[in-house]
Amino acid sequence: MNQRRSFFKNTLGLALGASAVLSGASANDLTSRIKSKTANKYEFYGTHQQGIATPAQKFIYFLVLDLHETEPKKISEIFKLWTAQSTNLSEGKNIEKYSSNALLPPVDTGEADSLEHANLTLTFGVSASFFDKLGLKNKPSELADLPHFPRDQLKEQFVGGDICIQACADDPQVAFHAARNLLRTARTSLSPKWSQMGFNSFMGSDTPRNLFAFKDGTINPKKTELDKEVWIKGGVFDKGSYLIARKVVMHLETWDRTHLKGQNETFGRQRASGAPFGKTDEFSEIELSGDNAAPETSHAFLAKSAGAKILRRSYSYASGVNERGALDAGLLFISFQRDPAQFIAIQSALGLKDRMNEYITNIGSGMFACFGGVSRDKNDYIGKRLFS
Repeated sequence: MNQRRSFFKNTLGLALGASAVLSGASANDLTSRIKSKTANKYEFYGTHQQGIATPAQKFIYFLVLDLHETEPKKISEIFKLWTAQSTNLSEGKNIEKYSSNALLPPVDTGEADSLEHANLTLTFGVSASFFDKLGLKNKPSELADLPHFPRDQLKEQFVGGDICIQACADDPQVAFHAARNLLRTARTSLSPKWSQMGFNSFMGSDTPRNLFAFKDGTINPKKTELDKEVWIKGGVFDKGSYLIARKVVMHLETWDRTHLKGQNETFGRQRASGAPFGKTDEFSEIELSGDNAAPETSHAFLAKSAGAKILRRSYSYASGVNERGALDAGLLFISFQRDPAQFIAIQSALGLKDRMNEYITNIGSGMFACFGGVSRDKNDYIGKRLFS
């Protein structure tokens, strides 16, 4: 009996000792993120959320989530936690500090441990269904499902969703890491519906080109126009903006067989310079009549004729090869506007006339209202007005 007691005592001692060794080793194995050498351009706090009027970074990870928790208080707690974690992430820190206990899963997934902040921005929005599921009564009348537009071929897995997180950075792994860890935090209450990683390549302040090689975002509102065109005034989303997301398949093989004159006429711009017909400057006004008028079925002519402006912040994507052996590539179209009617007017004007329809298919669609910015008040957090 004494021998058995001695055996178990020694075995327990070895186990506890091993645990202590593992716990102690953890502090050395898992260190904090490296200290950024460059200043953080885009802190999380501010009048508006970053990632809207912020100059576009080179990569995006766009994540749409569905609720499976309908208690508003529990969701508000997630938003509070996301606020603190987003502050850390945008400063180039881990989502939380690592524990010294090696017998627990690391609190941060760690793939950004050797990377700087890379100008990360995080932008949060909610849809009409978010209000419906939680029984919230302060939903703005403008926040609704988008109408079905001509030539839409929407796929259910890319439509709707309750919450969106837009993570943008100048490093793709930093963007993915941020969205992944925020999702991980809330897994008991939320599940991913769809996501898309995208890229945006440009030199200096040049306008990025899409995969059709044309410049994308030339006529975005100027800073002096943001109050008129982008920012919501009043209500629970004061100083926020409506985000429209559309997943657009681009039929590259068909496009690549189109002669240059036809490509220019499809866009209503010149591929090399981005300038409208008859002009040499990319930023010249598009003419709707006269000798330099763009073709009446061109994308630029029809969009201009709608008489509305939106802030485009789109990214290209390439996701392998589809079932037909064609490149699965396209555009993650994202726009911000003060009122969804601005986007609806433009998309309706394109309608069945747009020559671009021959080369693209819209398969995903969603509308989200993005909150105003978060103040440094310790009691403020993302979406606080919704739950007040």
